[in-house]
Amino acid sequence: MFAQVESGSITSFPKGNKGLEIVTSRYSADDVTADVYPVGHEQAGERIHTWSENDVKEGLKYPATIYTLWTESERNAIGIYTVEIDETNFKNQEWYINTDISYAFGSGKVTGSYGTATAKKHADTTWTQAQIDDDSLVGPAPDGADTDTVRLEGLKTVLIRAVKAQAEGILNETDWYVTRKSEKSTAIPSAITTHRDAVRSKQVAMITAITNASDTPALETLYTYVRNEDETVTRPLGVIPTLE
Repeated sequence: MFAQVESGSITSFPKGNKGLEIVTSRYSADDVTADVYPVGHEQAGERIHTWSENDVKEGLKYPATIYTLWTESERNAIGIYTVEIDETNFKNQEWYINTDISYAFGSGKVTGSYGTATAKKHADTTWTQAQIDDDSLVGPAPDGADTDTVRLEGLKTVLIRAVKAQAEGILNETDWYVTRKSEKSTAIPSAITTHRDAVRSKQVAMITAITNASDTPALETLYTYVRNEDETVTRPLGVIPTLE
C-alpha cells in the first residue's frame, strides 16, 4: 500500500497498479476568469475556457513501474511512500472490535495505526425498560419482552452453545451403540461407555470454566493455546475427547 504526500500531508493512496500523475500546479480562480480566445479569433469575441479552478495545470506523469522497480528513496523523492502498518493495538477479532486504521505522515514515513480495541461483551445484554417502551432507541422489542429478555448475546452464550454442539456431535458418533442395546440388548463396550462419560464430564467442566470467566480477556485466555516444555500444545479450557 502506498500513500502520496504533498506539503507534509497525505493526499491520496495510489493503488500501485497504474501510472501516476504528480501535480505541480493547478489553475487558479484568476486563470478561470482571464480572457482566453482561440487562436485567430481574438477580435470575434469568441472567448473560451478549457479548464476549471483546481484543474491540473502542470504535472509529471510516471508509469506504474515506480511501485515495483523504484527504490523506496526514489519514490519518496516524488512524494510516494510505502505505508507501514503498526499493529501494536490490533487484537484478536474473535474477542475484540478493532478500530479503523488512521494514517499519518511524520519522520519521513507514512504510518497506519489502530486505536484502542474494544472488548466484545462477554455477558448477555438484556432489554431495558426504556428500550421496551421506546422503539426509537434500538428498535422494537419482541412481543412479551421484559428486562430479563436477552437483546444481544454475549460471548459466553455463544461459546457455551458451541461446546454443547461439539459434544453432541461427538456423542452422535457412538449413539448407535445405545440404539443397538435398546433394540437388540447387545451390551455397550466398556470403552464406549467410558468415552461417552468423559465427553459429558468435559462438557460440564468447560461450560463451568466459561461461565466463571470474569471478563473477555479471561475468556480469551481459556481458548489460547500455549506450547509446553514437553512440546505439547494445550489450552486452559482443554478439549472434548474424541474416540481414539
